[in-house]
Amino acid sequence: MQLPWLKNFYDLSANDIGIDLGTANTLVYVKGHGVVIAEPSIVAVNQKTGRIVAVGNDAKQMVGRTPSHLEIIHPLIDGVISNFEITQEVLSYFLRRVEKLKPKKFFRPRVIIGTPSGVTNVQVRAVRDAARQAGARHVHVVLEPMAAAIGIGLPIKEPIGNLIVDVGGGTSDIAVISLSGIVRSKNLRVAGDHLNRDIVNYVRDEFKVLLGQKTAEEVKIAIGSVWEEPDNLEATIRGRDLVTGLPKEVVITDADIRAAIATSIHSLIEAIREVLETTPPEVISDVMNKGIVLVGGGAILQGLDNLLTNELKIPVTVAPDPLTAVARGMGIILENLDDYRDILLPEDDELSIT
Repeated sequence: MQLPWLKNFYDLSANDIGIDLGTANTLVYVKGHGVVIAEPSIVAVNQKTGRIVAVGNDAKQMVGRTPSHLEIIHPLIDGVISNFEITQEVLSYFLRRVEKLKPKKFFRPRVIIGTPSGVTNVQVRAVRDAARQAGARHVHVVLEPMAAAIGIGLPIKEPIGNLIVDVGGGTSDIAVISLSGIVRSKNLRVAGDHLNRDIVNYVRDEFKVLLGQKTAEEVKIAIGSVWEEPDNLEATIRGRDLVTGLPKEVVITDADIRAAIATSIHSLIEAIREVLETTPPEVISDVMNKGIVLVGGGAILQGLDNLLTNELKIPVTVAPDPLTAVARGMGIILENLDDYRDILLPEDDELSIT
């Protein structure tokens, strides 16, 4: 057993860091300081030398504008690691950023990382290994819907059912939580990046114009909605005319966005309905009384709460500051680690001095 004075010594001599390592964005929480970094989870790599040229915001500025020898890489696909070496470099980059932003401590940091529900043991081990090789002293892993529920203050330890829907960049997590555990869950590969592709495909088919993914994301954020509002919204977008091959401008409306993403949103609704249908009756009763809470970047899509309320006949609300819910939850776990150890994923056979 670790002595209390030794534990306090390590706490004072090392940074505790929470990393919401998402498909689209990575948020970093430092114990005692809050969310200090929020940048895209993308990397620019020089194919000639194999060296990383840019990470995060710097890399995003290059999207769609790179010469042939530079490649934009997403180290995470659908919420899990697809490129181990690049993920390790990304984590190292963010840990170095923390050292520059906050006073460097004597010991390496203790890190907690979120992962989608439904991940395999192999995928969890990959996350642990990448973080350790990036410089973490010890790595805890927590399911993202659980961290998000803690971050927005849901009573996860009580015998009360809570339903949270985390619409991220690569996946959407639907989880019913009670007594510090997940009662039912479903991980769906329909999220922000998927909606961007829907918009690209729709504009290509309807307007014969090819858009970039970045432009599709920008127009989704600007005028995207899933619930018809009195005021019609429109935006001018630029792409390549598939007929002439020349640049072309077209005007797209919120109705076009709704049509483009309708099938994907329907899949999300059906996934939530499927989780509800397999949830115990007592828990369903709690959910009907408390409602469903939306978090993640997709939660800010205009009208999503109204549409879900109308389709599911259950109140749906968007959590305050939904983009940082998972990171804030990790912060709460870091501040009260002994109280939340039972919700962390089981440790592997690593040795630890924490």
